[in-house]
Amino acid sequence: MKKQERQGIKEIARRANVAIATVDRVIHNRPGVSDKTREKINGIIAELNYQPNLLARRLASGKIITLAVLIPAVTEETDFWEAPLRGIQRAEAEIRQYGIRVETFFFDLRDARSFRTQADRILASAVDGVLLAPSFVEEARSFVEACHTAGIPFVFIDSNLPDQPNLCYIGPPLFQSGYLAGKLCTFSLRETSQLLMVNIATALDGYTYQQIEAGFRAYFTDHRKPYPIVRVDIPQTDFASVARQLGALLTSGSGFDAVFVGNSRAFSVARFLEGAGLAQKPLLIGYDFVPENTRYLARGIIDFLICHQPEDQGYRSVMALYQFLVFSSPVAKEYYMPIDIVTRENQDFYRN
Repeated sequence: MKKQERQGIKEIARRANVAIATVDRVIHNRPGVSDKTREKINGIIAELNYQPNLLARRLASGKIITLAVLIPAVTEETDFWEAPLRGIQRAEAEIRQYGIRVETFFFDLRDARSFRTQADRILASAVDGVLLAPSFVEEARSFVEACHTAGIPFVFIDSNLPDQPNLCYIGPPLFQSGYLAGKLCTFSLRETSQLLMVNIATALDGYTYQQIEAGFRAYFTDHRKPYPIVRVDIPQTDFASVARQLGALLTSGSGFDAVFVGNSRAFSVARFLEGAGLAQKPLLIGYDFVPENTRYLARGIIDFLICHQPEDQGYRSVMALYQFLVFSSPVAKEYYMPIDIVTRENQDFYRN
């Protein structure tokens, strides 16, 4: 809490002859305050023109602020987006009383056309702000250019696009998380080792993968560890396609001692490894604390999961738009989430 804001609350409490906690309850519309005390505190807030009065004036105007959310739909192949959606819904529950409406539009990660269709629906409706995952680069660029032209502020979540006039980016530091994956690989490497980087996704040319791979390779360059790194792209995300491609690479004499999966589909590689009957299982690193990944983590097939608190990403992204649109508060251009390392030993205590 800023010093000026704190002093304002103290002054309200002094004038009302109540505790600071009581003022806080009134400001955030929480129970536990009598009607008489609440009325008295609200009168002082109005007299001092304290910031929450902005909400009162806005509510009195009857204007509804509509935020559009454009994110991938949850599928059987990956349910990563359940967590950001929970955060989005949590934020909406907190601010809907102030006249904020959140409309969610889902697209298929396997189909760029679905992104374009939903983006067109948003542009055809009256929205005041947009939160989006720019999973398809060219389609996202076209969409946000239209938003910018229309004066609609937009926030990127989980993945970023450089050189865009977005209000902010809230998500992982992509390069650094790839760099960390490189360091984790060293737990299993020998002088003759090779590393395998696996990208399982329909859209493989995105900024996200470029940054993660750049960070991954940079770790070995910076530490003068010239291990061969083989990259395999698997655009068909069903298990049969994944198994077919991995079967040609991960044989008993392949020399791959570490495998890094650049998204939340590490469980597909883990499923293959579990049934492959290799003499020596390679170290397996992936992203995201999704149920399928955690099951293989518990069985020791996945060794490390790198996580970036996706529920909090969703919550913070909505709140950034809310603070900007309602209070004209400045928003940091980039808000990087922590990089968490989850293992079999600590997974029971991790909160996503």
